[in-house]
Amino acid sequence: MVHASVIGCGHMGGAIVRGLADSEHRVTACDVDESALDALTGVADETTTDPTAVESPVVVLAVEPDIVGEVLREADLSADQTVVSVAAGVSTDFLAARTDAAVVRMMPNLAAEFGEMAAAVTPEPGGDVAALLADLGTWVTIEEAQMDLATAINGSGPAFVFYLIGAMAEAGVAGGLDPDAAQALAAQTFKGAAETVLQSDESVEELIDAVATEGGTTIEGMDVLWDSDVEAVLAETVKATERRSAEITSEVADK
Repeated sequence: MVHASVIGCGHMGGAIVRGLADSEHRVTACDVDESALDALTGVADETTTDPTAVESPVVVLAVEPDIVGEVLREADLSADQTVVSVAAGVSTDFLAARTDAAVVRMMPNLAAEFGEMAAAVTPEPGGDVAALLADLGTWVTIEEAQMDLATAINGSGPAFVFYLIGAMAEAGVAGGLDPDAAQALAAQTFKGAAETVLQSDESVEELIDAVATEGGTTIEGMDVLWDSDVEAVLAETVKATERRSAEITSEVADK
């Protein structure tokens, strides 16, 4: 069992607390906003509004990038603690210069609440942190320089997928499906397709070929996609998000 504290219990911090609720780990939720803590009543093992009271071995920092330095100074973490920052654009160098704790930087996403998180981490996390992450979902270790790109792909990526699910569901509604039925079919199709990619030894292209057989229905739709600029649009979507993450990194570093 690992004792972890989550400082900042908004959308992301709250998702992490909820994702660990049914695990063997002990979780302390910390936020100056008591209403955020009220929402975690019965979920966190304990709550506090005082960052200086956080003494757990692992501290997840889930606050806005512009107050990371201030919160770290107030928390005054020790060398035998590890801080796991999920703040976008805040480098490990920035963190290390403001705390005595060991530093891990992570870009997770909101699916942590359901144990389905995709997270990029740097550097390779130690045993306690790795044990926590395993209960939140899937994580990979990447280089610091790749964090802006990871922010775009798995950090912001759920919003892009939500958009695509919504678009597919709307097409179903336009064709006469009940809205709830259309959304259920579209969302589960994305979920099932994603699990197939993760579980299969075949490439994405091979999986497409397995569905889009010659003369069948799927290939008619794939021909539309292949003839469109959807790949370019998605690439620019990721690039725009990556650029903004890099801008935030620069803004935070100047403080």
